[in-house]
Amino acid sequence: MSHMNELKKGIFKENPTFIIMLGMCPTLGVSTQVSNAIGMGASVIFVLFFSNIVISMLRKIIPDTVRIPSYIVVIASFVTIVEMILHAFVPSVYEALGVYLPLIVVNCIILGRAEAFANKNTVLDSALDAIGMGVGFTLSLSLIALIREVLGAGTITLFPIGSFSGVITIPLLSESPVRILTLASGALLVMGYLKALFIYKSTRREEK
Repeated sequence: MSHMNELKKGIFKENPTFIIMLGMCPTLGVSTQVSNAIGMGASVIFVLFFSNIVISMLRKIIPDTVRIPSYIVVIASFVTIVEMILHAFVPSVYEALGVYLPLIVVNCIILGRAEAFANKNTVLDSALDAIGMGVGFTLSLSLIALIREVLGAGTITLFPIGSFSGVITIPLLSESPVRILTLASGALLVMGYLKALFIYKSTRREEK
């Protein structure tokens, strides 16, 4: 049961975007399109999963005096792998994520989980924690991107498959979009309303 709790807490109870409020920089920067959000989320899951495992395995070996630099070296190694994979196979996402991709190295979610969790727990629990936090971040980022893109541009951008261009146009909304939602201020507005909704739901649940 405890293992399942480690997996679920990042999705709901300790959601990194709406509850802990970590990783705000990429959330604001790449949540303009759904495809970008999914690409960033998948990259974070990959890096978080493998870095948590490695750091947990080395937690009794890494001296406290150099633990943060050691974490950064481990995380940077996996970020480099992600960059090369995206550059080779999904260049459009690689270009869209831009500077936010290498900045995963210092992403608060990944460094925070390394310091607060992987450094103190077993490999299995650290892996489950990484999956939960990564999935929670990806779902949050995708939800924000979906709202911003649908209302702000009248489209839903996915990955192209075969003859499918990857762009779904929503007729009425594409003709009269709410342009402010495509700006950084629009991301803050959407996040604010969604966080208020999460707090309201949480409060109602506690009262019951």
